[in-house]
Amino acid sequence: MKVTLSIIKADVGSIGGHIRPSTAMLQRVREFIAAEGKGLLTDWFICHTGDDISILSSHTHGVDNSKVHKICWDAFKAATEVAKKEGLYGAGQDLLKDAFSGNVRGLGPASAEMEFEEREAEPFLLFMADKTEPGAYNLPLYLAFCDPMYAPGLMLSPKIKQGFRFTIMDVNHTEGDRVVELDTPESIYDVAALLRDNHRFVVESIRTRSTDEIAAVVSTSRLHNISGKYSGKDDPVMLVRVQSQFPATGEMVAPFRVAHYVSGFSRGSHHGPLMPVKINSSISFFDGPPIVSCIAFSMKNGRFSEPADAFDHPFWDEIRQIASRKALAIRDQGFFGPAMVGYEELEYGGIVDTLKALDKRFKVRPETRGRS
Repeated sequence: MKVTLSIIKADVGSIGGHIRPSTAMLQRVREFIAAEGKGLLTDWFICHTGDDISILSSHTHGVDNSKVHKICWDAFKAATEVAKKEGLYGAGQDLLKDAFSGNVRGLGPASAEMEFEEREAEPFLLFMADKTEPGAYNLPLYLAFCDPMYAPGLMLSPKIKQGFRFTIMDVNHTEGDRVVELDTPESIYDVAALLRDNHRFVVESIRTRSTDEIAAVVSTSRLHNISGKYSGKDDPVMLVRVQSQFPATGEMVAPFRVAHYVSGFSRGSHHGPLMPVKINSSISFFDGPPIVSCIAFSMKNGRFSEPADAFDHPFWDEIRQIASRKALAIRDQGFFGPAMVGYEELEYGGIVDTLKALDKRFKVRPETRGRS
């Protein structure tokens, strides 16, 4: 059976600034999808990560289907109205356009989709991050799909050993989707050279080379340059198929134990560790730290099993402690050096305007020659 998985996520209002969406907002989305999704969606699941609401659905209409995207857009609009009535912060803030125009790409919400022929057993992982950028998944994807230290299947499985095809996007290119396809293991160093730059080069998708099947998709877009200027972090989502010809579930979640530094955090303008958290976790310290949740599903005939929280295990409690210590360490540095993102990635315009004004006041001092 050919099935499409769609994950669409947006921040359309939050309690107390950036803590979490309200219960009434989540309930409104559930009611809307349940009512309007009949006959369109095979199955669906609603949750939140930080202050973002996620709508996961399965259907048979392929990627970029306007009806599927519109129902999610309208659900977010309905939640926005609830947020306005409750006086919540940032009501509708991720809905960057007034009108729906075919699909949500470029309109503000993060979206990732994949279409494939369903296996007899179809396990997959849904990753949802908040207070960070799409490049936050670069390192985990590199380790899970390229590094046998994290993914021993690259040595042990004949299918996985054949490698994968990475599609990588240059998100700084504003005049269209500028992408490159690179095969591993032959081009592993080229993949590394690009993915080291989280801000500019981001994994869009990964396919198997043994069967040419879709393995992973990320909500990669030129969103932060949508209006010709920097417009904020994208709070990315990711879908990954696991087991058999794909990395095992354990191999895919293992890299997140690094709690690696990513950009985002407070005002989208700082670096902080990516903390693996339980489903429906809120935002707290310094409007962060950057967080990621992971839900494991199995699927049969397009219908989801009950969700399993991949980061709800005692092991990850220790990783959360490590992430907390890393967050405190870099926050001790305030705004100096690598603690704050570079000029080109600053999300808030105030300091950019200040630097532009100061730039005009700089003068080149005449050289003085020493006297003999």
